[in-house]
Amino acid sequence: MRYTLMHRQFPVAELEMNEYAVITDINKVHSPERLPAGIDISETEKFKTDLNYWLRSRVIPRTRQGAQAIREALGTSEFSSLLTKSLALSLSDQYWINPEDNPFRWEKVNFFDNPFSPDMGELLFNDFPYDTDFDNFDFRSPDITTNGNLKKRWEGNRLFKGGTGPFHQEPLNEEIATVIMQKLNIPHVRYFTVWRKELPYSVCENFITRNTELVSAWQIEKVLEKNNGVSSRQHFLNCCDKLGIPGVRESIDKMLILDYLIENEDRHWGNFGAVRNAHTLEWQGLAPVFDCGNSLWYNKNNTAIGTLNLMRNKPFCNSHEEHIEQITDFSELDISALDGIKNECSKLLSQSPFIDKSRRNALCDALISRVELLGEHIQSHNTQYFISNTEQPDEENEEDLEP
Repeated sequence: MRYTLMHRQFPVAELEMNEYAVITDINKVHSPERLPAGIDISETEKFKTDLNYWLRSRVIPRTRQGAQAIREALGTSEFSSLLTKSLALSLSDQYWINPEDNPFRWEKVNFFDNPFSPDMGELLFNDFPYDTDFDNFDFRSPDITTNGNLKKRWEGNRLFKGGTGPFHQEPLNEEIATVIMQKLNIPHVRYFTVWRKELPYSVCENFITRNTELVSAWQIEKVLEKNNGVSSRQHFLNCCDKLGIPGVRESIDKMLILDYLIENEDRHWGNFGAVRNAHTLEWQGLAPVFDCGNSLWYNKNNTAIGTLNLMRNKPFCNSHEEHIEQITDFSELDISALDGIKNECSKLLSQSPFIDKSRRNALCDALISRVELLGEHIQSHNTQYFISNTEQPDEENEEDLEP
């Protein structure tokens, strides 16, 4: 089957693909400047491998909650075949695949300007109304190109995302993180909680518009080859400099401060990135912070709340403490803005029947401990900075200082 990889209305590359959306050949590249970031076109096989990896990264993972229902709808476990059924359209960027034998126009198919089918979302949320033969199933949905393992679906321009038992804490964590970032002036995506069928779901507006797109960090960090001796953080900064993305260091620092406070266990290369203009390809800066649900000891029992995460933290270092040590400027951070956060956190958690009073108190106390630890680190950092920058008279000038 022949498809054209498209970026909005622009043809990017002519592809040969099989029924599972695997690229078997690349016939022609029309617009190399509009290829996805991090794609190496210097070697044909590597080009094909990288483009296949990028394309398969768009499809809903087989580990998603509700994946069994998708297998039944498809009749196969090869979820990548969903891409050809949905044209690989997304609400995160402006890429898609256009069949050569029955081409479409961007203006008529994109999900920013046109309605999409609710079928996939209803299937994932166990609300699919049709017969089990799926004869009337409509696969045109951005849910197919929305990654992650939690139950989630798009309803118009809003993304609904669930949690995991027994505490179903992730949606509430998103709202707590929103409150913290509001207080600390950290650019962020705002989340709030809704309840459906007695379960909590976080809801957020799409921060990507018909004029912008999100480029994930894992794509950005492939722009340059990482040299030995260069830290992961510095390598990412170098890649951003290469692309001309502004304000990266400050944005990364703010994200890592938030992750430190909430003990985020899941800041990986796929849930942060940069935003660029989809028309001009001009970079606007790093994306506002989003996807903070796997934090605040969300899946730990009460006795483990407050303990440090001993698993490898991502994306740059082995621990949150190491991440914080890499930050050199706290001048714009007003930690006193978090005064009262304990009560606000308790109020948000109290709405959940899955979180008892003992757990709620433990979570709030652990959060305050993180705030206090950050305050102590900032004070120590500022003291060391003051000492290192205080001018000391050298020996040859000591005589001039004597009365």
